[in-house]
Amino acid sequence: MTKPQRVYLAGPEVFFPEREHRCIVASKKRLLAACGLEGVDPLDTELEGPGSESKRSLGFRIYRANRELMDSCQAIIANLSPFRGLSADPGTVFEVGYMIAKDKAAVGYTMDPRNYFDRAGSSDTDNLGHTVENFEFSDNLMIECGIVEAGGEIIRGQGAASHPFYDEDVFERCVRALIQRHP
Repeated sequence: MTKPQRVYLAGPEVFFPEREHRCIVASKKRLLAACGLEGVDPLDTELEGPGSESKRSLGFRIYRANRELMDSCQAIIANLSPFRGLSADPGTVFEVGYMIAKDKAAVGYTMDPRNYFDRAGSSDTDNLGHTVENFEFSDNLMIECGIVEAGGEIIRGQGAASHPFYDEDVFERCVRALIQRHP
């Protein structure tokens, strides 16, 4: 594979307040640009439309716009930090799977250094008696194994960053990993 030119920036940042989102995305894009790559944020699209549009219709337009953005990229760097629970944002996980299925380069990161099993309480079963997977992965095995088998990796932060979902050093490590694995 040739060096990725456009890198899709997946993660829960799209749900952050606008100023916080812009600051994180600007940092990511700057780090990618320093390596000759273009960062593509899910919000890098115009979704102007009728004010009377249903929420469902708008949801489909957002989905299609993000899918078009992913199709225009050669790689993804995904923020897989736990969001609203034990695991990564489900939309981000979908985007990772979509990109891997399209045979595109994938790297992920999490700001939580713990394994999924430890975050889930370090017990073989949960309070309902359901098995908790314990494979020493950062999240569900399908996420990490998919990224690794696609030639990528998941980089773990050390948990003491100034922001619970972003650290420039961790993201820079993702950029280097992407370039090393897909020169």
